[in-house]
Amino acid sequence: MNLFDLLGRVALVTGGNGGIGMGMAEGLATAGAAVMIAGRDQAKNEAAVAALRQSGGTAEAVAVDVAEETSCRAMVAETVEALGRLDILINNAGIGIGKRPEEFALAEWNELLATNLTGAFIAAQGVYPEFKRQGGGKIINIGSMFSIFGGPAAAAYGASKGGIVQLTKSLAVAWATENIQVNAVLPGWIDTDLTRRARERAPALNDRVLHRTPAGRWGTPRDLAGIAVFLASAASDFVTGAAIPVDGGFAIQG
Repeated sequence: MNLFDLLGRVALVTGGNGGIGMGMAEGLATAGAAVMIAGRDQAKNEAAVAALRQSGGTAEAVAVDVAEETSCRAMVAETVEALGRLDILINNAGIGIGKRPEEFALAEWNELLATNLTGAFIAAQGVYPEFKRQGGGKIINIGSMFSIFGGPAAAAYGASKGGIVQLTKSLAVAWATENIQVNAVLPGWIDTDLTRRARERAPALNDRVLHRTPAGRWGTPRDLAGIAVFLASAASDFVTGAAIPVDGGFAIQG
């Protein structure tokens, strides 16, 4: 028995059309899962699907705005209709607004929380009936190192990602007896479009990250593939409520 085999499983990855989400989607597809890519940008969705198919994977796409309840719930229904079932949810969709707290408009705060935290909750609610019907499932919520640390321009983002960790723990407790495992992944500094923009705003960031990261490099989206496969597979059936850093050691370095 291959504990990491995902053949016959279906995964829904929000924000799966680039960056960390795409890295996880690639890992799941390589392990045999059919993958539904969900994102707001349909052109990026289709490009991600094409890349997964070119590598031999099974993939479809659905346009979604996770901050909109109707859209988020429809995403789940469309996944089941297109791929026949649903076994794995990766709540990766998120936005970042880097401002000091005194500069934040309430509308910006609400937008960020709606996308990063409320959207994950709605999606989890949406998959629950399907998971319960088939006897179990896996939810992987994407947090951040800002679930652990504070930052002068990360009040809203950190609050949303800290909320993701607490949401993960509560869902894990609520649904454990129904064979639904819920875990969080806390990525460190990963080389994505989002962090490239951060480096443009703060040129010294690159050196700070390299200095503090024991691995001596930035992460890549592919560095998230393995943890996604582990948490989506039978290998993690007795792991639930965990928040696992994937950061090259950044969080443990003094």
